[in-house]
Amino acid sequence: MNKKLAWLITLLLLAVGTFVEAQQAKVAKIGFLGTRPASGSEAEPGSPEARGASMRLGNESVRRILREFGYVEGQNIAFEYRSAENKLDRLPALADELVRLKVDLLFTPGINEALAAKNATSTIPIVFSTTADPVAAGLVDSLARPGGNITGFTYIGAVLSGKRLELLKETIPKLSHVGLLWNPQDPGSTQQWKESQLSARELGLQLHSMEVSSADKYEGAFEQATKARIAAVAVTQSALTNSYQKRIADLAAKKRLPAIYPRGDFVENGGLMSYGADQAEPLRRVASMVDKILKGAKPADLPVEQPTKFELMINLKAAKALGLTIPPVVMMRAEKVIK
Repeated sequence: MNKKLAWLITLLLLAVGTFVEAQQAKVAKIGFLGTRPASGSEAEPGSPEARGASMRLGNESVRRILREFGYVEGQNIAFEYRSAENKLDRLPALADELVRLKVDLLFTPGINEALAAKNATSTIPIVFSTTADPVAAGLVDSLARPGGNITGFTYIGAVLSGKRLELLKETIPKLSHVGLLWNPQDPGSTQQWKESQLSARELGLQLHSMEVSSADKYEGAFEQATKARIAAVAVTQSALTNSYQKRIADLAAKKRLPAIYPRGDFVENGGLMSYGADQAEPLRRVASMVDKILKGAKPADLPVEQPTKFELMINLKAAKALGLTIPPVVMMRAEKVIK
């Protein structure tokens, strides 16, 4: 090998090495904007939610899935966390703060957070996961063509709210009065309340509104519900209810009210039963969206996705404490049972 060729090869190897090092040095910065306390401090000690059962991007489950896509925190991905600590009026300022940090992508686990992020930037990609209808909420133009810099996953909470009432009716055939626990400050929860009214009429149920927009109102809401002689409770999904799962389940048990919830971790916290989207599927699909966008895809070209898997979970311990026998037709449909 002549000296000139050896010199050229050396330069080429150096160039390749420099390029590889540059690629390895690039760290994608993800901004997480949440409403629930980032530390889990609002959750009851020892509960599944305190162990990190929430649907946040910082959740270990999502980190694990992102690792499957080749992302390792501290090597090629980093997270900036901001939580409103269940105070919705703090979201706009926190969104602006993340934008100023020049994150590569914003992730929001709820409709209020997503709206705050959308108002804060029209250029930084945003990925959301929400129970609300993102079209009705004004978040995207359509599910197929979201438009702008935003896309994500919707749990179609309003649609499932009617299914939960139907399951309550099947579990307690003589049921006539149901309380619906919802948050008027949460667009997704509000959509579930509206849809539940329609479903209740079809099922011959009288629906009692249990409006709660702060944690200190839960006990009063259950007290008023029992005075109204309701015989069961349906809980809508929102950031607030997700933050106080055990408190809600305990209050339902204390008032001896059968209750159905939107997520399985409510049941793990002592609740009677839940029906909703499988929790693992959205995590993987949201992580896939994040991966595609970080590799150059535009949010406007990625349709908003919806769940394809749903699960019914039943806690037989809670049923026994209530003196309730779950009908076989309902038991047969349960994917998970706590005995």
